[in-house]
Amino acid sequence: MDPEGSCVQDDPDIKVMMAGSTLRKVKSRSWKKQRHFRLLEDGMTIWYKSRWAGKGHSTFSVTEVEAVREGHQSEVLLSIAEEFPADLCFTLVFHGRQGNLDLVADSPEEAQAWIQGVRKLIHKVQTMDEKERLDQWVWDWFQKADKNKDGKMNFKEVRKLLKMMNVDMNEDHALHLFTMADKSESGSLEIEQFVHFYKILTQRDEVWKVFQDYSGDGEKLMLEELENFLMMGQQEGERSAQLAQELIDSYEPSESAQEQGAMSLDGFQKYLCSQEGSIFKPEQRDLHQDMSQPLSHYFISSSHNTYLLEDQLRGQSSLEAYIQALKRGCRCVEVDCWDGSDGEPIVYHGHTLTSKILFKDVISTVKEYAFKASDFPVILSLENHCGVEQQTIMAEHLSQILGDMLLTTVLDGQVPQQLPSPQELKGKILLKAKKIGGLEDCIDETLTDEVSDEEEANGDAESPSAEDPPAESLTENDKVKPRVKSKSKLSKELSDLVLYCKSVHFHGFEQARLHGKCYEMSSFSESKAKRLAKEAGTDFVQYNTRQLSRIYPSGLRTDSSNYNPQDMWNVGCQIVALNFQTAGLEMDLSDGLFRQNGGCGYVLKPDFMRDGNTQFSPEKPEERPDYKPLRLSIQVISGQQLPKVNQKEGSIVDPLVRVEIYGVPQDQAKEETSHINNNGFNPVWNETLNFILHTPELTLVRFVVEDYDKASRNDFIGQFTLPFTCIQAGYRHIHLLSKDGTPIPPSSIFVNISISELT
Repeated sequence: MDPEGSCVQDDPDIKVMMAGSTLRKVKSRSWKKQRHFRLLEDGMTIWYKSRWAGKGHSTFSVTEVEAVREGHQSEVLLSIAEEFPADLCFTLVFHGRQGNLDLVADSPEEAQAWIQGVRKLIHKVQTMDEKERLDQWVWDWFQKADKNKDGKMNFKEVRKLLKMMNVDMNEDHALHLFTMADKSESGSLEIEQFVHFYKILTQRDEVWKVFQDYSGDGEKLMLEELENFLMMGQQEGERSAQLAQELIDSYEPSESAQEQGAMSLDGFQKYLCSQEGSIFKPEQRDLHQDMSQPLSHYFISSSHNTYLLEDQLRGQSSLEAYIQALKRGCRCVEVDCWDGSDGEPIVYHGHTLTSKILFKDVISTVKEYAFKASDFPVILSLENHCGVEQQTIMAEHLSQILGDMLLTTVLDGQVPQQLPSPQELKGKILLKAKKIGGLEDCIDETLTDEVSDEEEANGDAESPSAEDPPAESLTENDKVKPRVKSKSKLSKELSDLVLYCKSVHFHGFEQARLHGKCYEMSSFSESKAKRLAKEAGTDFVQYNTRQLSRIYPSGLRTDSSNYNPQDMWNVGCQIVALNFQTAGLEMDLSDGLFRQNGGCGYVLKPDFMRDGNTQFSPEKPEERPDYKPLRLSIQVISGQQLPKVNQKEGSIVDPLVRVEIYGVPQDQAKEETSHINNNGFNPVWNETLNFILHTPELTLVRFVVEDYDKASRNDFIGQFTLPFTCIQAGYRHIHLLSKDGTPIPPSSIFVNISISELT
């Protein structure tokens, strides 16, 4: 059985890849080494090794590759452009945070074969359905375990393979299944027989039980039985009748069942494992929210110090970091600008050893990638440390490179009373920076307010700020007066480009209520924002209905760690900037919130956070006029094919599931199941976890699977986070993501969710 089908193998580009090529792998100007690359027989795995190194080799799967860039499309290849022409060069870009692979071929023809070949394989991966994916997964494992490459596996090899697949199965049971699958009684399984063995192995008793509950004859679900399941089991309501027929048409593999208008167990399991059977409401994944409200009415996906790929002190500044953030739907990126030695402004983390990149290159990169993931506006948050001359050069670069993309005039020629909407600003880039005067009067050129945004934190308890050197290197004198004198003047050219995002000092909510303009926005360090949220929650919520606020991580987070963004969203802060390069809980929450609405980077706030007279306070949710608490009950039934955490031979996970609730302070909660010993393959928990939600509209639910360890911290296996408002009730699969936020098929957990009003 070859899941690739022969058509791909006959393709001339794929033939070149299978024959193999010597390509140069390039890491820097000085590190360029020849490696032998080839596509293995499975048509999915790319294998490479150095010519003289003994046995060592590396492999990766085409499923890990997101795109192929042609020519000098990475910083590394640009740096060697003189040496190797563009038609020999290409870059493989991986999903998640894995670094690029830059390659140089010996001839343009060979480069083209690899570029087109990998693209065809990526397309094939993207168009596979769940069943083909699973077959591919099984096929991959078979290839890995068939050590002598004879296309057969004896019982010993199968046992070993099960261990690799995280299955700890009692020997008798495994042997019994093996014998059933070994129809030719040869003592070994060929690939088709192995797939059959695997199917018997993965029969899902818990799915079968649900099927039995609704099926009259235990063999199939007739149309009205399926309708009943959708109504009662899945809480689909009115649409159950229409949906039943659609599901049979989409998922029932047996034609005879389809003709009877019935669904078999196979079709039922296929539906439950599909996107429609997943926990996320399909209609909320797509762009569905009203995008015509003022910008201040949305949560906006935002990145901090976007140019960094690693930590804040020595890390590399890179254009790739902008590409990664923008491709993830980030809509507010940060650019730290300093005077460059040759008159060209540079971008890096000031007063540190992080490497430097050119401002104009950052702007070109933003232009190219700004609207790949979303059409809605991108805000360039400028941390400006340049003198007037180089500010004017920045203004020229912005205007020349971005052209029409850059918003340079107010929308209807009027001074706005409220901010424009994402809809009106589609395809536009907005500049956030200091401005001389207001939109009303662009006249006076000098500005005495000299401090850059994040330096305000110097007066804050958690000095140093994100933009400053460590406190011990500051003299008392420095702390009081701004260090960079040339900052006291703003270039009129740069100032004129600032329209709806004018950076101002925050002088209290009262001042903002009386005199604040909708286009004025302030930045708050995480500790200041947290303090204001606790002390004046309602004021903060009201302020955020009309003006934008930007929150940034404490300057002490030199390791690029993140703070919990939920505390800031609870009071309606829109631009909650996180270190996108750092995987973990906080980015899971951000990815979870912005997974809805087409991943466009804008999520409409709940209505009680958009009304200027709102009295909502996250500290007192029960005082809201339309307060309706809900009960969320999650029966964690089973897990499927969880990945191994520890690659040591013979180690198998002891999984547990934890459900974490993030929302207003009263809603924060965690509950977990017990752990199951030695079973990552099909653990069954059947445990119910209960939660009460006081403000469900602001709640995020995070499902985490961990490998239990009594001696040390549990190891992370996978997670999935989503807004409570996007959860589908009923029997659902949760398709797990890696620490990096990328899918790890076919790992999932199977749950039954019920949501009811708290009476």
